Amino acid sequence: MEERRAPQFAPVDLDLVPEVDALLTRLGMGPFRRTEVTAPPGRNDIWIGPTESGRHAFVKRLVGSPGNVRERLDRLAAFERARPAISPLHLRVPELLALEEATALCAFAHVDDAVPGYRLAEEGRFGPALTGAAGRALGAVHASSAAELAVLDNSPPHMPDPRFLVGLPEGVYENLTMAELDSWRMLQQDREVCLAIDALCAAEGAAPKVPSHCDLRLDQFLVVGEKLYVTDWEEFRLADPARDIGNFVGQWLQQAMLDIVSGNGDSVFRGVDLTHEVIMERGAAALRRQRPLIERFWAAYRDQRGGADPGLAERATAFAGWHLLDRLLAAAGRSSRVAGIERAAAGVGRAALVRPERFAAALGLGEPS
Repeated sequence: MEERRAPQFAPVDLDLVPEVDALLTRLGMGPFRRTEVTAPPGRNDIWIGPTESGRHAFVKRLVGSPGNVRERLDRLAAFERARPAISPLHLRVPELLALEEATALCAFAHVDDAVPGYRLAEEGRFGPALTGAAGRALGAVHASSAAELAVLDNSPPHMPDPRFLVGLPEGVYENLTMAELDSWRMLQQDREVCLAIDALCAAEGAAPKVPSHCDLRLDQFLVVGEKLYVTDWEEFRLADPARDIGNFVGQWLQQAMLDIVSGNGDSVFRGVDLTHEVIMERGAAALRRQRPLIERFWAAYRDQRGGADPGLAERATAFAGWHLLDRLLAAAGRSSRVAGIERAAAGVGRAALVRPERFAAALGLGEPS
């Protein structure tokens, strides 16, 4: 299969952010070579490319309110202090070169020849070996004594927030698209979803807390050959481990739904009308292809962590379901109209969120045989 290049975007003009080159110069790398700098999509400002010294760098400027940026920088710094407690045999991360609170900049050594995990998944190349590596990496984080080396944030991550199911705060409401408002209205009017989110948040609050990534998605993985790196530790904190597991599993649920329209995994794919019956048939087939990957992840995770609390699989399944609803909201924020396949994915997520005890084993989070 011919390898597709990840989309590249024009980065923010470095003349407008002179502190970026100043930081790289202090690090002994020299400024970026302007004509060779690229940027991926994302909520933060990012510059990737070679410097005058020949070394490549990845520089990120965190974007958000001053309080939010400071919290994320603090969590990233806490992860760096805690990292010695996490097995380097199983967890690889890009080397942090510098972190500056005054400029909201963090610089990392570039991981050469890395392919983003989401791209491998889209191409059917994120196989059992890599999902096993992801399970071991996450298990190593969750089993670590990282909290003993650093003061970790123990506040719950932002979403899901049951308060949003009662009413949207004024500041939030005013900045939503019509598609987002319609999506929130749909969730608010679904009594089973509201009760399930209340129950999940209560269970999360009562669950044992471990050092957790809390923003684990396939685009947070970089792959070089057989080596897997985990990036973006700005949400690192003490949390319910089910959130990380659920986010990872939810990504594969989402990928299964995307496979319905991409035809990934089919020997022959031609355009067909996506009727309800076709969606259900293709969705079931795609999930059967994804399940061995989730099972490999889950087995590697349990082996590395050495056990789990009794409700972990069900909470993780519920978080996987929430992940698909969260992706619906994210899609609504990018468009005036939500695509039918995204609504279908949200329906699958709803089922996992509302009845996690029925879907945990079907997704691959069952007891080892």
